[in-house]
Amino acid sequence: MRLQSFIGGTPLLELTTLDIPRHVRIFAKLEFLNPGGSIKDRVVSYILDDAERRGILRSGSTIVENTSGNTGAAIAMLAAMRGYKAILTMPDKVSKEKQNALTAMGADVVVCLTSAPPDSPGHYVATARRVHAETPNSFMLNQYDNPLNAEAHFRSTGPEIWAALGKQISAFVASGSTGGTISGIGRYLRAKNPAIDIVLLDPLGSIYHKYFHQGVVDPGQIAPYHVEGVGEDHLAKCMDFSVLSDVLQFSDADAFATCHHLARSEGLLCGGSSGANVWGAIQLARRMKEPGSIVTVLPDNGVKYISKIYNDEWLVDHEMRPFRDPGTLVPKRDASFVPDKHLMPNL
Repeated sequence: MRLQSFIGGTPLLELTTLDIPRHVRIFAKLEFLNPGGSIKDRVVSYILDDAERRGILRSGSTIVENTSGNTGAAIAMLAAMRGYKAILTMPDKVSKEKQNALTAMGADVVVCLTSAPPDSPGHYVATARRVHAETPNSFMLNQYDNPLNAEAHFRSTGPEIWAALGKQISAFVASGSTGGTISGIGRYLRAKNPAIDIVLLDPLGSIYHKYFHQGVVDPGQIAPYHVEGVGEDHLAKCMDFSVLSDVLQFSDADAFATCHHLARSEGLLCGGSSGANVWGAIQLARRMKEPGSIVTVLPDNGVKYISKIYNDEWLVDHEMRPFRDPGTLVPKRDASFVPDKHLMPNL
């Protein structure tokens, strides 16, 4: 069997240590168990398969893409398997662990300033487009604007979630950057049950929250934040706002405190976007008046962020206190609560 055959079919785990109403359950799809370590394996394999079928990607090709790390890891893995070269551009806020993993698999990495304006030639997206234009026999996934990004989740992740929980699902909540995950899963779940709420989580400093609620992109609200792989400083065509019920904002501290809670209380060492997603699920659960289940995804693991999220010195340097007692930030249920069995389907 080829490594690619193990992409997808990830388990769905009930989180049982969260301070939420008793009539609400939260389930998390463990996407960090994909062979490349993240949810992006699904998208990259889907797009590369399509490009090969159409003859766009062929022997000797170079794959070029902008990435916050996880798409790059999936590209580096699959390029190594299939005999392609890979050139990846990324903002300098991406952890060293991610950068080193890409070079270890043979990819060339071009690091760009996170502070570069989205319309400047130094922005990591613009840099990838320039490298693509200058590199003969190259292929660019164009993950922000490629409809196959969301289609990958419509055809795989969404059906897996529905097969596991079906009519129990009240809401799906997730952060987003390209928008592929929430748009693809959201469309599928809404097609099955239009009453399901689809909620996007957006970091403070990103443009999506204001765009959804006011219909404007405000450059003045763009500000630095430290959670990787979420939010944006420009609109991605893959982000389907029509499928969204609401957009909630979160802070770095919200996401990272929840990461520490998941590590110490659930045994899940996750990345910042996972913390944001679970934080958002908690907020939604506390609003729900009727029994139901909320689903989210844990996009990647925390090993890539040991030098950041799980490093006390880094947290202090970035004006966040160490999360020594995450239970005070994301409280546990009372001691009398007896959780149901974890749901871990073999899909």
